Amino acid sequence: MTDLKAQLSVPIRSLGPSHRERIGAHLRALDRADRYLRFGYSATDEHIARYVASLDFDRDEIFGIFNRKLEMLAMAHLARNDTPEYRNCAEFGVSVLKKARGRGYGSRLFDRAVMHARNESVDMMFIHALSENTVMLRIAANAGATIKRDGSESEAYLELSAPTLDTQVTEMVEEQYAQADYRIKVQVKHFLDFMATFQGVPRPPVADSQPGAAD
Repeated sequence: MTDLKAQLSVPIRSLGPSHRERIGAHLRALDRADRYLRFGYSATDEHIARYVASLDFDRDEIFGIFNRKLEMLAMAHLARNDTPEYRNCAEFGVSVLKKARGRGYGSRLFDRAVMHARNESVDMMFIHALSENTVMLRIAANAGATIKRDGSESEAYLELSAPTLDTQVTEMVEEQYAQADYRIKVQVKHFLDFMATFQGVPRPPVADSQPGAAD
């Protein structure tokens, strides 16, 4: 069975409409170069606002990784295709804040999206990326995706196998763990914010880098 200890080391939870504000804050925190890599163009704050408003949480799946301050360090969007002939396909996009780079969050989000896509009977996952986005293309290639480059743009195609009891149980456990981790972070943040309202009560330092509940 999947190594759950390794999977749960980075809590990844699915997001809903109540997270639009945090999603927008995460994307606005990306600098110009990162916005260009994520969207394929130099997205302005207005572009990001329209993107966030258009998210369909019933059709698609959005995942997030949070630190103890409930700042979204990384997020992924698995978008289902509405076209009838491609209804079993989904597109993957990901973004990671600069301060959270080098921790494998992109790879973890990709693996989480692959597992969810398999469990939803998606046959093909694809990534449209700029050819200069070598990190994203390497993640896809390491997963066995076929990469097709066309000048400044590239397409990665990954054929997915059918779901198994392992993938279904693992996703359920991961999501429950991530939901519990998020609730703990919310409670701790509310408590610290409450304590900070009292004069003379210093607020304990809160690490802003690690996403786990026990870190």
